[in-house]
Amino acid sequence: MQTKNKDEGQGMRDKRNAFAFFGTPELAVEILDELEGAGYVPSLVVTMPDRARGRGMALRETPVGAWAKKRGIEALKPEKLDDAFVAEVAKRDLQFAIVVAYGKIMPKSLLEILVMYNIHYSLLPRWRGATPVEAAILAGDVETGVVIQKIVHELDAGPIVAVEKTEIGADETGVALRSRLNYIAKKLLVRILPEILAGNMKLVEQDKTRATFCGKISKEDGLLDFSDGGELNYRKFRAYFGWPGVCTFFERSGKRIRTIIVKAHKDGAQFVIDIVKPEGKGEMPYEDFVRSGAKVAR
Repeated sequence: MQTKNKDEGQGMRDKRNAFAFFGTPELAVEILDELEGAGYVPSLVVTMPDRARGRGMALRETPVGAWAKKRGIEALKPEKLDDAFVAEVAKRDLQFAIVVAYGKIMPKSLLEILVMYNIHYSLLPRWRGATPVEAAILAGDVETGVVIQKIVHELDAGPIVAVEKTEIGADETGVALRSRLNYIAKKLLVRILPEILAGNMKLVEQDKTRATFCGKISKEDGLLDFSDGGELNYRKFRAYFGWPGVCTFFERSGKRIRTIIVKAHKDGAQFVIDIVKPEGKGEMPYEDFVRSGAKVAR
């Protein structure tokens, strides 16, 4: 965001200690970097607790926690958003909070003391919930977008502050779409922050009669069933690309082999597998795998 003069730019920087940022993964760091570049730096960061990770099981910070530490910004890492946490937040002089992929539902007690805005990666009220990007691809939606909404004590049901739409590519994966939506999100947030700071936002209530919902994804969701047809299986491949990925079971020499579909495409209505990774083996062309005697398990 550009400033018109030195005084206006200084005014922006004076506002940087007025808000908190709740977030956890690398996706949220991209938003923070954009905010910082525009002169908006939170005075408080809230992220998930450090966890033991890696071969040595050493405690590691979340990407957002590491971002805050590098800049000397206070970071709270509560296990629970309980009364003690809410009391800690109440001690700060905060105008509002921005929430991006934090990982916990905000309690009513927190919303009563702090105005909070969430970035959501769908066109609410469609796809309220944890996995809107995957849900949109699975449903065959041709359009999605980014919504910035005021958080209320009902999942993704708050009034909308800003929205930007985009088409979903016919072959776009969940990984690619999420990355693109995050780029849209960070630009949209910086664009509307002056209005949020000034309290000039126009809040648009959602039409709850049009709400659809999506839940969390498990590893088992990536299991393909070839009887579902080519279109649905290709959507599933695109939606779950990266994690949890898609797989199916093949048989060879009397053994069932769990096989990951690494690369695939759609030819007309047919789901075409290009590269697979059989359990315990490296990646290989699907034709070579079939030529070795592997058949889809019944």
